[in-house]
Amino acid sequence: MIAQILSTMLPVFLIAGCGALYGRYRTPDIQGLNVLNMELFVPMLVFAVLADKQAPLQDYAGLALGATVVVLGSGIILYPLARVLKLNLKTFLPPMMFNNSGNMGIPLLVLAFGEQALPAAIVLFIVEMLLHFSFGLHMLDPNTSILKRLRLPIVFASIAGLAVNFSGVALPGWLLETLNMLGGVCIPLMLFALGVRMLEVDFSDWKLGLLGAIACPASGLILAWPMIIVLDLPGLQVASLWVFAALPSAVLNYMVAEQYQQEPHKVASLVLISNLGSLVVMPIVLGLVFAAGYV
Repeated sequence: MIAQILSTMLPVFLIAGCGALYGRYRTPDIQGLNVLNMELFVPMLVFAVLADKQAPLQDYAGLALGATVVVLGSGIILYPLARVLKLNLKTFLPPMMFNNSGNMGIPLLVLAFGEQALPAAIVLFIVEMLLHFSFGLHMLDPNTSILKRLRLPIVFASIAGLAVNFSGVALPGWLLETLNMLGGVCIPLMLFALGVRMLEVDFSDWKLGLLGAIACPASGLILAWPMIIVLDLPGLQVASLWVFAALPSAVLNYMVAEQYQQEPHKVASLVLISNLGSLVVMPIVLGLVFAAGYV
């Protein structure tokens, strides 16, 4: 089991470490890389996985529902804690709800459970992203229209991929292979970018960051447990939902907070200390998942 955990976690943190090392001595245009990744490589991977007829997406409806409950439910159960501690709800709750399903989730699930976990990883990522760019942005700015929020390449790729999958149209093998090769660039690039971002850790609000590092995975795991019982998911999807629920806060929360001027320094502490905390949390969760024999 220890070998399984190490073989899963080491590539994740080694690639992120390469990003941190490179970013320490250079000043890469990480924002430009993220834009390229989110506007080209990630949508290509999403479309390729969703459009592939070998991925029966109707089998992932329960997983999508479970992920929705984990994301939205985290905000609900942590709301009383935020009020008691007199935290700014717009600062604290979004990073607790919207986890790192892209930069860490997709690579981690594929490394842990193999390529057969990629459709589940993509479904979880799409659920988190759509909720983040709809409900999440509504929390920060209720006046922005939903259509404007959803005008994103990943949304178009999701809709197009689902349309192809459910239409019964089979795309040529050479086209899917091309899309998969280009989309495959996004996984290591996500981890590399995460490593560069880790250099921006602000420890001035370390108490808030430590609270988030505990509350984010704890709330997700608390919600995942009853959903796994109720939904009766297959083993691979159960394992994927456990890992998804334990993921740290998404780096995107910081970028959004900066855009909306929603105490970005505090959000940076929440996000980046939460990701550092995953060094402890994720090996424990993976160990429990492997021990349970879900996959």
